[in-house]
Amino acid sequence: MKEYFGLLFTGAKSLLIGLGVTFRAMITPAVTVNYPREKIAISPQFRGHTDLVKDAVSGTHRCISCLMCEKDCPCGCISIASETREGVKGKVLTGYRLDFTKCSLCGICVEVCPTAALEYSQEYELAGRTREQFHYDLLKRLEARG
Repeated sequence: MKEYFGLLFTGAKSLLIGLGVTFRAMITPAVTVNYPREKIAISPQFRGHTDLVKDAVSGTHRCISCLMCEKDCPCGCISIASETREGVKGKVLTGYRLDFTKCSLCGICVEVCPTAALEYSQEYELAGRTREQFHYDLLKRLEARG
């Protein structure tokens, strides 16, 4: 009989302790974010894929088509197309392709650029159904941003 009431007391005690934990969890503020509806601010150190930087003076990109980022990329995910035009000093950038499926986000391309023409994007919602959705033309993206 003494064991029966001892077990009953132990069970009731553990039930009250569990209910206390549940009640405390109900009244404390939520730590998580309801993601699709609410979004948190991204850290300034976030490293998304690379983007071309718009030059404030000329209104276009800063890239001089030196091919340093393409040569130093360990993944080989950057391909640059440029041409020499008559009356223009140096090469003119005609295409800047980034294959994000190969990119390891090492940041070497951003570091070696002599004109600081590349920066990390703040995009973090990268999802797609095909590989082609992750082949970015950064020159067209810059033009689309205005």
